[in-house]
Amino acid sequence: MTTLTTLTRPQKAAAILVAMGKPSASRLLKFFKQEELKALIEGARLLRTIPQNDLERIVAEFEAEFTEGAGLLDSADRMDTILNESLSPEEMSAIMGDKRFEVAPEGPPPIWPDLEKLEAGRLGAFLSGEHPQTSALVLSKLSSQTAANVLLTMEKPIRSQIIKRMVTLAAVPDAAAKIVESQLRSSLLSQAAAKDISVGQARVASVLNEMDKPQLEEVMHDLEEAGTPDLDGVRSRLFAFDDLPLLTQKARVLLFDGLSTELVTLALRGAPPALTESVLSAIGARSRRMIESELGQGSEGVALADILGARKTIAVATIRLSRDGAFELPSSAQSEAA
Repeated sequence: MTTLTTLTRPQKAAAILVAMGKPSASRLLKFFKQEELKALIEGARLLRTIPQNDLERIVAEFEAEFTEGAGLLDSADRMDTILNESLSPEEMSAIMGDKRFEVAPEGPPPIWPDLEKLEAGRLGAFLSGEHPQTSALVLSKLSSQTAANVLLTMEKPIRSQIIKRMVTLAAVPDAAAKIVESQLRSSLLSQAAAKDISVGQARVASVLNEMDKPQLEEVMHDLEEAGTPDLDGVRSRLFAFDDLPLLTQKARVLLFDGLSTELVTLALRGAPPALTESVLSAIGARSRRMIESELGQGSEGVALADILGARKTIAVATIRLSRDGAFELPSSAQSEAA
């Protein structure tokens, strides 16, 4: 039997931990340093049965020393810090009873939901100027659809480098992720918050896209003469049926793959030969023969309004696919050259 007078301080600490029981003792042990744990283990090995009276005296001695030291903790904030660092939210909830306990968030909220709202082209242009490893980290935090749309706006060499790093991307430390978030927040989202005119540009472009080509060119000329700011952003969203030859072959194939032959036939009635060929070259052989057969019968009896409506539908479909990141619209320089 071990007597109180022969116990060392590590043995007394071990005795208190044993008396506390395994759950409570396990939570406390993680706060001991390695050398302290070693002393506790060595003390516990030499520990024998302790009489109940002696155990109560050890606990009383501990309480006295703890109370003396606790006088330093005169700040509620200090106590909150100790509790938050020592206990999990579940443990705090158990202690607080019916009172709901929530850990206060550290720093600003995650940036990824805000990045999801940006245009794919804008985010792609920004990430193209970053290191591929950084871009891979950012895209891995976004939804699969958003990441795919952004990748499609990038040049192939850059896109390949980013995808290669996404494949081998391991778990990123929180500290590194927070650094990237901070940089994105200051260099990308802050600019968007200060001057995000994309919504206004899209609204103006949607109005102008309803105009015929001559009317559109006249309005754009007037806007340039008036010194309208950010006109390039509006121009990049403009597209008419006559601009179809300016799309890449791949873009045209993707576009007409989702359109009916009836719609395409109607839109091509009365169209110039070069425009007609650019459309038919992106369509399968069987569908092309059907359309050519229909066009060979002439346009008599077909209302001009229906033809213009079909062309407008195709132009709108092109703009929608571009906004989804499927391909890019022709640049303003290409349109002017044409």
